[in-house]
Amino acid sequence: MPAHVLILGGTTESRRLAAVLSARPGLRATTSLAGRVSRPGAVDGEVRVGGFGGAAGLADWLCAHRVTALVDATHPFAERITANAAEAARVAGVPHAVLRRPGWDLDDDWHPVASLEEAARLVPGLGRRVFLSTGRLGLAAFAGLTGTRFVVRSVEPPEPPLPPHCELLLARGPFSLSDEVDLLRTHRIDVLVTKDSGGAATAPKLAAARSLSLPVVVVRRPELPAGVRALPDVAGVLDWLAGVIPPEGACAADRCP
Repeated sequence: MPAHVLILGGTTESRRLAAVLSARPGLRATTSLAGRVSRPGAVDGEVRVGGFGGAAGLADWLCAHRVTALVDATHPFAERITANAAEAARVAGVPHAVLRRPGWDLDDDWHPVASLEEAARLVPGLGRRVFLSTGRLGLAAFAGLTGTRFVVRSVEPPEPPLPPHCELLLARGPFSLSDEVDLLRTHRIDVLVTKDSGGAATAPKLAAARSLSLPVVVVRRPELPAGVRALPDVAGVLDWLAGVIPPEGACAADRCP
């Protein structure tokens, strides 16, 4: 029976990992997508869509599908999924790691905050026209800001409640530096609000804000569960997998209760 790696996906890195693993003989790779985006990018290997039913459901799935190793390659802010993955791996006795790209280096004109709610409290003191680049979830935190105008960019329409003065831009990246500078100038943005998702794909908006001397409110990442191994890139995951995948014929899920 081939070694079976379950990837909790949804990020660029998860697709890269799936492409590498699915091309390896004697290895089975399954990517699980939450199903929140109606048109996700193409993924190599096996794909499943939908939730597991919490940590207990995921632990059952790991055992039933004889998973050898679990890689959590979800978004850095998918806090509940990451917590469930850590607990499920512990219960099932399956080696587990998080693929987490490094965060951004703090800039002089950044205002780090712990949550979207804290960002909403800070924004009125920084500007009146805000580029809100935090994704389509959690916009309710800004719904009470009646004196602020927002430009919200999202791949798919967000669910209400939304800020009362809100212009929605439906677009899928990546965006270049010139794209981001043009957006900030066209909409006369005077403050950027974003999450520390890290990576190069979303960094141009930060460079654009820096070039225009705009303040940036950055929501810090949630902490990983205690004891969880974090790996910065696909190469790191491959090295880790080489050490945890057992000899042919053995399976971590054989230890499932």
